[in-house]
Amino acid sequence: MNFYQNKKILVTGGTGMIGIPLVNKLIKKKAKVTVVSLDDKSRCPKGAKFVKKDLRDFNNCLKVCKNQDIIFHLAGIKGSPKMALEKPASFLYPTISFSLNMLEAARIAGVKNYLFTSSVGVYSPAKIFYEKDVWSTMPSKNDWYAGWAKRVCELQVEAYKKEYNFNNISIIRPANVYGPYDNFDPKNAMVIPSLIYKATRKSKTFEVWGDGSPIRDFVYSEDVADAMIQMIEKKINGPLNIGSDKDYTIKEIADNISKLASKVQKKIKWKKTKHQGDKKRILSMKDANLKGISATTSLEAGINKTVKWFIKNENRLDNNRYNVFKKKQS
Repeated sequence: MNFYQNKKILVTGGTGMIGIPLVNKLIKKKAKVTVVSLDDKSRCPKGAKFVKKDLRDFNNCLKVCKNQDIIFHLAGIKGSPKMALEKPASFLYPTISFSLNMLEAARIAGVKNYLFTSSVGVYSPAKIFYEKDVWSTMPSKNDWYAGWAKRVCELQVEAYKKEYNFNNISIIRPANVYGPYDNFDPKNAMVIPSLIYKATRKSKTFEVWGDGSPIRDFVYSEDVADAMIQMIEKKINGPLNIGSDKDYTIKEIADNISKLASKVQKKIKWKKTKHQGDKKRILSMKDANLKGISATTSLEAGINKTVKWFIKNENRLDNNRYNVFKKKQS
């Protein structure tokens, strides 16, 4: 039996890096999908209904939640840790207002299942991140504002379960996600897309911040979308990590990208005085694996797919995306 067939599903942020593959997968499962986003309609996958609404307006949230069976809430602000520290309010306000409005509107509309997209940023520095450890610690100073924003939204989920018995709410905490449709602007992009952009320039070298020693967990966007679909279907309502279950140094990532992104492997120029974040950020996949959820895309395969997509689509990347950092504030 197809759990998703004929279900009315709303995907906020359905024009983003995780949202696009998620919507495509749901359409293949014969769901009736609506996408709400501030991006241009051209980014919406074929077969889905597109609605351009700002979720900071509660009335907009009420409208888009009406008559929906399931909501995947992915909408948020994405950027590098450096950008999050430089423009914390640009992360904090939209992230919190999107989520507070959407969950309340979903409750009022009688939505049956809801998934909130949290992040690795909720965790405090540690050798490995376990789901149960979040509330006994505080977010890393390198993710201070974005991390607290996501924690506030997770706290809202707990409150709604306790007061309203809205129990079918899933929380997914992805590792460092990468893939096609990402933000590749080196001024505010995350590690992998930023390095892909630099490695595909004509210069013989490309610059990488730090000394290459920090260790990270990277997960391909398609794998995160698959995990989201499984969490709703399996009614996994507690917070759940989704990562690759592997760790890589930034040097390994840079070497891999240099090899895959250009015909001649480029020399890496390390900027050791630049900010490089926490030493290690790895998600435990023990709980996810026990529930039959895992990432299946290898790092090399994922980077290779992402590089090929970027080279093919680079010239039209920023023309149809909403960018909170470029908008004038009133």
